[in-house]
Amino acid sequence: MTYELSPDAEALRKVVRDFADNEVAPHAAAWDRDHAFPLDVVLAMGELGLFGIPFPASVGGGDGNLTLLCVAIEELARVDQSVSITLEAGVGLGTNPIWRFGTPEQHERWLGDLVAGRALAGFGLTEPDAGSDAGATRTRAELVDGHWVINGEKSFITNSGTPITSVVTVTAVTGTDDAGRPAISTIVVPSGTPGFEVQPAYRKMGWHASDTHGLTFTDCAVPADHLLGAEGRGFANFLSILDEGRVAIAAMAVGVIQGCLEECQRYANERVAFGRAIGANQAIAFAIADLAVSAEAARLLTYRAAALADAGRPYKTEAAMAKLYATEAAVSATRTATQVFGGSGYMDETPVARHYRDAKVLEIGEGTSEVQRLVISRALGLPVR
Repeated sequence: MTYELSPDAEALRKVVRDFADNEVAPHAAAWDRDHAFPLDVVLAMGELGLFGIPFPASVGGGDGNLTLLCVAIEELARVDQSVSITLEAGVGLGTNPIWRFGTPEQHERWLGDLVAGRALAGFGLTEPDAGSDAGATRTRAELVDGHWVINGEKSFITNSGTPITSVVTVTAVTGTDDAGRPAISTIVVPSGTPGFEVQPAYRKMGWHASDTHGLTFTDCAVPADHLLGAEGRGFANFLSILDEGRVAIAAMAVGVIQGCLEECQRYANERVAFGRAIGANQAIAFAIADLAVSAEAARLLTYRAAALADAGRPYKTEAAMAKLYATEAAVSATRTATQVFGGSGYMDETPVARHYRDAKVLEIGEGTSEVQRLVISRALGLPVR
């Protein structure tokens, strides 16, 4: 059995690959060095229609699907993960919740610029003491005189402080459910709202050109109609879109492995030691062969999960498998690539060094490897304590 992408997907791949090679790759090292958010390139991605890929034409989107989005994410990640995560988070965590759970009025208010890539949105879930443990959420929102008054803080929020960030959707406890547990809702907070403070950017190990901040809310009031979805359904709604995000992160990981493979192929043919190209040595050749196997295995798992999602079939387990395998394979691939490059691979000037620093977070964001193993083991019918 073979798996081939549609002609539309392959055409998109070519467009994004050309864009990545010509507009992203030549500048990625400088952005990384300077911790600079590449605003002009992000806006150009919007003009290409990348931020609208999975959304319907009725809201300005491209009438595409998750598979097409994964193709774009993969090709960008091949040369720069920071740019790729800006797209992945902008679509999956920023715009998608508003599309999925927003009212027609909310669509009219916010989706136009987000789908067109003229604006970005963040999703504020994680807190210093909460994330996967939703019950530990400390941010609170109280309905007072027709406004949600929000108090609390969020951590590690992508796309939350860029020059074009228009809104951040935050999770907050708005009461208790019938069982007495915290009822978590999601509320859209526009940038610049009084009481909404974006903290200084984090100093990160990698993804230096990606925008990541902590957020603080102090008596931050937004109108009642900024509630996204039903009250008390915020975390459940987030979980319902998380599987798509896991497939998209897997696509990022595929791009990382492919990027490492291509860099190693080039270097092994160019680098000469002991009178011959190092690719003639079996240790190097076999390592690069293993990269090719990893890329294909991760790609097949990822696009199978995406195809199931696009067909409207269950894919939670497949999404977990794709993210688990692809992200762990990507981390291994960057280590292998750095070893192939030797001393040069330890220098920041080489793409493999940047991939090495960037890749680790792939095993953490949108569900750690341990969470993916938990999802898979439960699907296998193993006991749940």
